Amino acid sequence: MASPTSLTEQLRRFSGGEREIAEAVLRQVLPKLHEIAVRELRRERYIAPLSPTELINEVWLRSLRKGGWEINSREHFYAIAAVAMRRVLVDFARLRLAQRRGQGETPESLEGKASLAVAGGPDPESIVQIGMLMEKLEKADREAARIVDMHYFVGFTFEEIAEITGLSFRQVRHRWEKGRDWLKDRMS
Repeated sequence: MASPTSLTEQLRRFSGGEREIAEAVLRQVLPKLHEIAVRELRRERYIAPLSPTELINEVWLRSLRKGGWEINSREHFYAIAAVAMRRVLVDFARLRLAQRRGQGETPESLEGKASLAVAGGPDPESIVQIGMLMEKLEKADREAARIVDMHYFVGFTFEEIAEITGLSFRQVRHRWEKGRDWLKDRMS
């Protein structure tokens, strides 16, 4: 009997294009994905009337099953999943905002928002604005955006992020502060 393959190795094979192991991978990652989805939906409870299962299905169908990313560890996979969940919720907020405005476009102005914490509020405009800002931060400083995603949106500690990324604790904290300050400057 062959020895069981680790989840990290299965994730690497799956993201490398081996679709036949998708069901086995999903079965193993589902409990943690559910935990992440519950946390994300708790923040956005007034924005997305979705169940954790619906959010996971949407994320799986939109991006995770497509693969094409390099997986370093299971924690890295969960970070990717959490970012994908945030993007689904941002898209959902954009849709609700467009419907509320009669199919109008999302406003360009990001003024009037004083802190990063507004992402947890019930306002669809705040969710869309955070999403737009995170996309801009990713273009301006990819590493800082990745650390903000992992710490703020996924909930990893700086120690966990350092382990996942191979950066030192100080490097992680510096990138977090840089990304956080970048976002705050553009929101206030």
